[in-house]
Amino acid sequence: MPDTYPEEAGMSRDMSGPESLVPEERGSTDPSAALLALDDNHHSRVVIRIGGAAGRRGLCVIMPDPHALVNDFLNKLKKRKIEGSKAAAKLTAELLRTVISQQRLPNTNQAAALIHAIKAIGEQLTAANPVELAVGNIVRRVLHIIREEDLSLTTASIGGLNLQALSDDEDNVDQDDQQVLSAAAVAAAARSTLRPPALQTLIEDVSHSAAIHHSSSSAGDSEEKTKSTDKNSRSRKLKHNVIETVNELIEDIATCHESIAEQAVEHIHHNEVILTLGSSGTVIEFLCAAKEKKRSFRVFVAEGAPRYQGHTLAKELVARGLQTTVITDSAVFAMISRVNMVIVGAHAVMANGGVIAPVGLNMVALAAQRHAVPFVVLAGIHKLCPLYPHNPEVLLNELKSPSELLDFGEFSDCMDFGTGTGSPLLQVVNPAFDYVPPKLVSLFITDTGGHNPSYMYRLIADYYSANDLVLQQRPTT
Repeated sequence: MPDTYPEEAGMSRDMSGPESLVPEERGSTDPSAALLALDDNHHSRVVIRIGGAAGRRGLCVIMPDPHALVNDFLNKLKKRKIEGSKAAAKLTAELLRTVISQQRLPNTNQAAALIHAIKAIGEQLTAANPVELAVGNIVRRVLHIIREEDLSLTTASIGGLNLQALSDDEDNVDQDDQQVLSAAAVAAAARSTLRPPALQTLIEDVSHSAAIHHSSSSAGDSEEKTKSTDKNSRSRKLKHNVIETVNELIEDIATCHESIAEQAVEHIHHNEVILTLGSSGTVIEFLCAAKEKKRSFRVFVAEGAPRYQGHTLAKELVARGLQTTVITDSAVFAMISRVNMVIVGAHAVMANGGVIAPVGLNMVALAAQRHAVPFVVLAGIHKLCPLYPHNPEVLLNELKSPSELLDFGEFSDCMDFGTGTGSPLLQVVNPAFDYVPPKLVSLFITDTGGHNPSYMYRLIADYYSANDLVLQQRPTT
């Protein structure tokens, strides 16, 4: 009975090993065979056979095809099926982790090859949805991780060489002492060289020299094998360290809401009035964490036309037991004088401390500045973008469908269909975001603590490398 290959989900394996993958037909009896399978979404996956003698089932590992995963993620970004910076950042980190685990590295310049591969993918991802800046942020974070881990391994290897050199120096000192102590033996050997050599001695010398030549060639081959083994070991260690750090990054992204919410008690006090706009999961967790700590306060929620995300936020807050009042966007300036603090989420935080936030928040920030009300922005570190708003590659806004503002039947009379081009006499602009300059922001609360807008440059230096700010590959001349 032929040995088959059952597909077992949830298995993973590092593809950096020396084994070669050869596509085979399903049902092959070769215990070391590998084949390409299709999952439920028609994505190709590599199925690896591990162990298992003839007549016995072995362990099958199904690895996703990285090219299929990248193409699938690109399609989702282009079709805007991924909503929210947190979801985009987490999916990007998981995709890059898979790519790194299956990337085959050369014997030299492993970090450079890995950086080149990640940059090539990052360029495609950022071009698919330029407005989702969190995708580019995670790509740059992973590139920074690769550089840091490569530097750490290089530093460790240099330290090991220094220790070995120090040990060799000590051995040389011991050998010098032994040579001084054996001066009598050297003199005896010099006297023996005055005698003519015997025939047996000449034969032994020839045999000894041949043995030395053979041993030296064997030592050279062994040294080459050792160097090759060291390079493979360094490649595996680099990938292992990078993947471990990327796992920590994914965990930080998943728990950023909880890390920010833990600081709520330090900022929200009894009988305060909080104003917010837009539907942000971070804001919900932040306010609910203060409620759980027995803080009694009231929340004003601006409705956030035309998408009315404030209605969704208000329903969630009421379901969790918070005193909530929904107000129109035009009533923000009238109500701001009764507010103690404005707490909002963000789509992205720029390098100068400016904020890309849901449309309407610039109006709220101006009203808060006019009445000296603190304007607090909640944002995870994955939203920190190392680019400036004036950078040409930064797309700050995205125009949504006019149907959110007007029904087609309401302005169809303004369409000039007589020309055949259907050129509209009415222009409907429906931006998705506002840009809030840093002078209107009082405080950023991130998963690493509270920071002023002027401190953003320091966080950028900690999390990003200056060589990775531009992801576009420069053409080689």
